[in-house]
Amino acid sequence: MLSILYPISYLISLSGLIAWFYFQDNRAWSSLMSKVFIGGLLLYLGSLSMAEGAIDYKLFVLSRDLVVMGLIASIFSFFRNNALLFFGMLTLLYGAFSIKGASVLESTFPQQPAASSQGTYEVAENGELLVEINEEYSLEAIQTVIDAYNLKPQRAFFPETTNTTTLDDYYLLDIPKQHVGELEEIISVLMQTEGVEWAEENEVVRLSPMESTSSVDAQRKFNVNDPDVQELWGFEAMNVDQLYNGLSKSKIKPKKKALIAILDTGVDASHEDIAANFVSTNKKYNKDNVGHGTHCAGIAAAVSNNRVGVASFAPNNQFVQVTSIQVLSRFGGTQEGIIDGMIKAADQGAAVISMSLGGMASRDRTRAYDKAVAYCNKKGAIVVTSAGNSNKSAMDNCPGNSKNVITVSAIDQNLNKASFSNYVSEVKMGIAAPGVGIYSTIPGNKYTRYNGTSMSAPYVSGLVGVLKSIQPDLTTKEVYNILHKSGIDTKDTKRTGRLIQPAKAIEYVID
Repeated sequence: MLSILYPISYLISLSGLIAWFYFQDNRAWSSLMSKVFIGGLLLYLGSLSMAEGAIDYKLFVLSRDLVVMGLIASIFSFFRNNALLFFGMLTLLYGAFSIKGASVLESTFPQQPAASSQGTYEVAENGELLVEINEEYSLEAIQTVIDAYNLKPQRAFFPETTNTTTLDDYYLLDIPKQHVGELEEIISVLMQTEGVEWAEENEVVRLSPMESTSSVDAQRKFNVNDPDVQELWGFEAMNVDQLYNGLSKSKIKPKKKALIAILDTGVDASHEDIAANFVSTNKKYNKDNVGHGTHCAGIAAAVSNNRVGVASFAPNNQFVQVTSIQVLSRFGGTQEGIIDGMIKAADQGAAVISMSLGGMASRDRTRAYDKAVAYCNKKGAIVVTSAGNSNKSAMDNCPGNSKNVITVSAIDQNLNKASFSNYVSEVKMGIAAPGVGIYSTIPGNKYTRYNGTSMSAPYVSGLVGVLKSIQPDLTTKEVYNILHKSGIDTKDTKRTGRLIQPAKAIEYVID
C-alpha cells in the first residue's frame, strides 16, 4: 500500500503546485489549487514518515523530491503565458511519469518481502539472501550495501536461455557472522536501493519422509509381470488395470519419450527396476545416500514388465525416461539450490519436473520460484510438486504455492485425505494421488513403504509424463484440466482435489 501511496501523493502535490502557479491570476482557482498542493504534500509527508528506513535516508529522499518538485513547477511557471507550450510540456510530463516516474518513486520505498525468517523459516547458513538486480543495472548498484555489511556476492543462476527470463539477474549474497543478526535490516536497505527488484531469504528445505509399516494389497490383476505390483494398493484406487488394457488394445504410439526429472536426493541409477528407464544428466546425481529420490523415481518411472519389483504407469519403456537432479542432501537443501536444479532440468529437455519437497513459507515469497516455473514452462516442462505434510494449507508451502505448478495432496486407502497432508483447496491447480503406505524402490535393489505427499507427487509426474509422450505440446493448464476432468471424487474432494485416473486421462489426448 505504501509503495502506491507514496508516488500518488507526490504526483498530487506536484500537480497542485503547477496548477497553483498557472492560476495565480485567478483567486478562486489559485486558492483551490493551493489546497490540492497542501493536501497532496501532507499525504506525501505522511507516507514518507511511515516508510521503513533510517531517518537520514528519509531526509535525503525528502530533499531530493522537494528540489525536483520545485524545479519542475518553476519551469512550468515560466511558460504559463504560452498555453500551447505549457500544456504540451504537461502532456510530456505525465507521459514520462506514467512510463518511468512511478516506477522510480515506487522503488524508493518498494513493497517489502514478508518477514521474518525467525522461528517459522530457516535460512541457509551460507548465502543467506537472494537478490534480483534490475536488468538495466549491474552488481555495482548494490556495491555500497555490499561494502557496508561486508557481503560476498555471486551469480545465483545460469539459465541456458536468457532472453525469456530474468533469473540470470539473481545474485546470492553471503552475510558474515557479525552481520547475520541484521538480516531484516539488510533486506530493507537492499529494497530501498535503486536497481534492486527484489530481495528475500534463501530458505532451507528439509526432508520429512515417514516410513510406513502398514500393508494393503491390491486385489486386481494388472496384466503386467512385475511380482510386487500387488503391493500397490494405489493402482487399484487409480484403476491402473484399465490403463494397461486400454494402452494395449488401442496400440497407442507415443510421439516421443518424455523425460521426467526427479529433483531430490539423487537416484540410484543402477537399481534393477529403474536402470532401463534412466538417463544420466550428471554422474554425480546417479547415486542416492538417503533413499528419498530413488523412492520417488520408482513411483514415477519404474520399469514395467521386467519381471522384477514394481511397475509404473508406462507399460513399457517407449513412453518415459527418468533422470536425476540432486538438490537435497540428508539434511535438506536451499531455495537457491532447488531453483538452480529446476533450470538445469529444463535446459536438459525435461518434459516433467517432479519435486517432492518444500517448506513453510509466506504466500508472498514465491517470486523467484514463480520465475523459475515460468522459465521451465517456456522450455516445455510441466512442474509437479508435493503439497506438504503439515496438515495445513498448501498455500503456505513453497514451491507448492507457486504460480502454474500442479500441487499434489495425499489420500489414504479409504480415499480420505491423509492425516498429514496439506490441503489444496486454496491453490489453483490441486490434485490428489495415493500417499500412504506407498511401496517403491530404494537404493541397493531394495524396496520399502513411505508415507507422504512426497510419494503422491511422483504418481502425478509419472502420469503427466505419459500424457506428454503422447501429446508433447500439452501445457500445464491443459494437463491440469485433463487430470481434474478425468479424476474421481475422494471423501474430501474440496480439500484434496480429485484423485487421478490414468486411463480416463489418456482418453483426452488420443487423437
